[in-house]
Amino acid sequence: MTQFSELWLSPALLKSLEEKGYTSATPIQEQSIPLILAGHDMFGCAQTGTGKTAAFALPTLQLLEKSQKPGVKRPKPIRSLILTPTRELAIQIAENYTKYGQNTGMNNTVVFWGVSQVPQVKILRNGVDILIATPGRLLDLIKQRHITLDRVEIFILDEADRMLDMGFIRDIKRIIPMLPRVRQNLFFSATMAPEIMELANTILKDPKTVKITPVSSTVDTVGQALYTVRKDNKKDLLLYLLKDKNIKNTIVFTKTKHGANKVEKILQQANIKSAAIHGNKSQNARQQALAGLKSGAIRALVATDIAARGIDVSELSHVIIYDVPLEPESYVHRIGRTGRAGLKGDSMMFCDPEEVKYLRQITKLIGKNIPLATDNPFHFEINPDKMKPAGDTRGGRSSRPWAGPRGGRDSRDSRGPRDSSSSRAPRDSSDFRGPRDSSNSRWPRDSSNSRGPRENTDSRPSRDSRDSSGPRDSSNSRGPRSKPMTRTRTNRGPR
Repeated sequence: MTQFSELWLSPALLKSLEEKGYTSATPIQEQSIPLILAGHDMFGCAQTGTGKTAAFALPTLQLLEKSQKPGVKRPKPIRSLILTPTRELAIQIAENYTKYGQNTGMNNTVVFWGVSQVPQVKILRNGVDILIATPGRLLDLIKQRHITLDRVEIFILDEADRMLDMGFIRDIKRIIPMLPRVRQNLFFSATMAPEIMELANTILKDPKTVKITPVSSTVDTVGQALYTVRKDNKKDLLLYLLKDKNIKNTIVFTKTKHGANKVEKILQQANIKSAAIHGNKSQNARQQALAGLKSGAIRALVATDIAARGIDVSELSHVIIYDVPLEPESYVHRIGRTGRAGLKGDSMMFCDPEEVKYLRQITKLIGKNIPLATDNPFHFEINPDKMKPAGDTRGGRSSRPWAGPRGGRDSRDSRGPRDSSSSRAPRDSSDFRGPRDSSNSRWPRDSSNSRGPRENTDSRPSRDSRDSSGPRDSSNSRGPRSKPMTRTRTNRGPR
């Protein structure tokens, strides 16, 4: 394993790493740091928990320290910009820059929505070398002329795949033209989807690519378990598992914000210290919840996928996936919250019969089956082979098993032939071939009209034979046309 001392890092950075107890580099750090120090644009693809932040933070700190001009008057210009999709991830990156750069003289700050901008603007006025920001707040402060990006030397786009998922592509395209044309670009993503590569090609110039592990691979230090359970029994299974004292702390992942609040309420009613974080929570509430999880004051943190991006708890023992994710890549990200920095961790996923189709997508992505845990009173046997594969919705209809054609009397053929004595027995064949019997019809008509061209036998002349110049015959069977009703206004006097 490569040591940090072998990667041409400055003495100031090596001192900071030694003080924090870091000596060996991870694969993403080992390959990225030399390329960034050489000034190359880079595309990095690595799953969560592999040390991506240090992979770009350490070399950018060294490059900025080296290029710093002596005697620069304050306020110092922003020389490095890092864009992230969530507030939690922005705060985590800022903490890492502060931790690694404490001996370099480089300062940083973070800007994001959810809190007052006054403290953020105050720090910006004093000048910062490194700015970590979410796109929305960054554009807002640029519009207010609190931020200018014309001196940026290094631009970093982190978690690019999540940026696109959250709809930040337009904001990114607005920010790029505000940067200097000559700059170093670093692009990090957990996936290499076509839309990700398309965005990278618009930003990077002759980039070097570092691909460590595909998103389809899970961390070897994480033990995985699958619990098949009825949907109504998920809450009982969760409380049953949390009776295990080996689960020191955990993140419970839910699909929706409402679901997170619901699970938090269930845990609190069971006297389990818990908190929920999602997009509707204030920034202070989210920070308190994260601090409580790290300090041990909170045992279970209930979170949605987006809010969980950026959560970095080094000794998280378990991850519980309450709802099977709709996107299989999210499963890899979720279980990557535990087993970080080489430590052991465990993940447990609940799956009800309606979610089996998403489970099959996950097993296809990671290339193996998740071990089934049956040693619980809420185990429910599910046969995945009898479930319809995900995505097979038969022309956009619901995902229920197909039961033959819908609608119309023809779809009743599966019930077998009808009894002729039924009240809806088929009519005699003469009803289909011959003329209608006048005795069974409300409006009798001549049988000669049932087939062939209709003869003009009634008293009403055809349209072609009518004389448009002559007066209408009042003896017409239709009778004279009545005059249209007109509303007459009576003089009721002044209002």
